Amino acid sequence: MELIQETPDLSAYLAADEVIDHEHPLVRETAAHLAQNANDSYDYARAAFEFVRDTIPHSADTGDLRVTWRASDVLEQRTGICYAKAHALAALLRAEDIPTALCYQKFEAVHGLVAVRFDGAWHRMDPRGGQPGARARFSLTGQGLAFTPDTDAGEADHPVLYAAPHPAVLNALKAAPDRPHLSRTLPTAL
Repeated sequence: MELIQETPDLSAYLAADEVIDHEHPLVRETAAHLAQNANDSYDYARAAFEFVRDTIPHSADTGDLRVTWRASDVLEQRTGICYAKAHALAALLRAEDIPTALCYQKFEAVHGLVAVRFDGAWHRMDPRGGQPGARARFSLTGQGLAFTPDTDAGEADHPVLYAAPHPAVLNALKAAPDRPHLSRTLPTAL
């Protein structure tokens, strides 16, 4: 699948905003800690991916009722669904000047992940982790995604790489007072 940048301006995939708040002190502190043992940007990206995948549980797996959406809140509260975990990873990567996009898959609901730009190409990665059967791994040589869409069942990979969260995703996150409400209002299309 050919990935399509929403905007040709690569700097958009390094920008900070309300959601990908990589200038927040907690994001900067976490990024600095992860960078200490990294030899290069590839090592750092792998460490950031594994940190988000392995130390921030997916709230549906743990039964956590809180809804997080801002990257710094995800890091502080150590919980989030796929979108929130993608926002946290994007912020950590952008904090170290690694272009990062948000991208999505369509299952029963839209699933969130990231794409990282290395060596002139985009590589999709899924920091979801946690669930049995989720094969999420850091890889620049193949897809390390947690789930593979079944096109015969109407599932799909969305090829667009967004610089900011898709409005349908962000609106659902912001409107949800708790995770059970969010589960009922997850976007089913972009």
